[in-house]
Amino acid sequence: MPGAVVPGAVVPFGERLTDAVAARGRLCVGIDPHPGLLESWGLTDDATGLERFAMTCVEALAGEVAVLKPQVAFFEAHGSAGLAVLERTTAAAQQAGALVLADAKRGDIGSTMAAYARAWLADGAPLAADAVTLSPYLGVGALHPALELATSTGRGVFVLALTSNPEGALVQRAVGPDGRAVAQAVVDELGVRNAGAVPLGSAGIVVGATVGAHGLDLAALNGPVLAPGLGAQGASAVDLARVFSGVGHLVLPTTSRDVLRHGPDVAALRAAALAVRDEVAVALG
Repeated sequence: MPGAVVPGAVVPFGERLTDAVAARGRLCVGIDPHPGLLESWGLTDDATGLERFAMTCVEALAGEVAVLKPQVAFFEAHGSAGLAVLERTTAAAQQAGALVLADAKRGDIGSTMAAYARAWLADGAPLAADAVTLSPYLGVGALHPALELATSTGRGVFVLALTSNPEGALVQRAVGPDGRAVAQAVVDELGVRNAGAVPLGSAGIVVGATVGAHGLDLAALNGPVLAPGLGAQGASAVDLARVFSGVGHLVLPTTSRDVLRHGPDVAALRAAALAVRDEVAVALG
């Protein structure tokens, strides 16, 4: 299982991601069981519909794309039954060879952050994925429990840096006393953690593909850059090449609705994902 962490043989997430991209192309596809998508697929907005949606995505995509990204909120909305579906979805996707990135955006301090880390990054945890998204706005230092646990278990993190929502700029582009934007400070702190990692560090960031001229020094990261916004949110493969000029080798573009709208037909879902993957390959080289 290329997507699973093997006990006793910890391979860093950055290395596993590099291998997955080399074998399957540079693309992450979201599993976002939005009520509107469930309806368009002819599914009920309950745990049964949720599972049919998620497992159809796994069947269509987990054997083809490098990374699948379940949006945790849509599973949590169905309570314990939804989280059980998330557990099964993660296991099935990993069994088929995909890496699984849990889009949970967790962030807190002290023992609470440590508990979030155990939930998503600890060996044997029911919800453990290959990587998880984190929010740094209680300070990157507050994420230490997750960063440390991810290192010890061979998993990864993607920390929000510069997101595509317009209101995020108020915080993320704010300039600190040292003259750096908050987003750049996030990049720099994680870059220190990734220093010397070969082929790639395991602490990544999130930068929206729709942010335009961002002014960030992403080369300092030496880690993966998750780039949401491809497709339905308005970014094209050409935009990726422009926004991430010079650091395309770090970028993991992610798309969701633009592929998922082709369901529930398995072949159509797969074909849509592969078409996007090919466009990205041409644009980023």
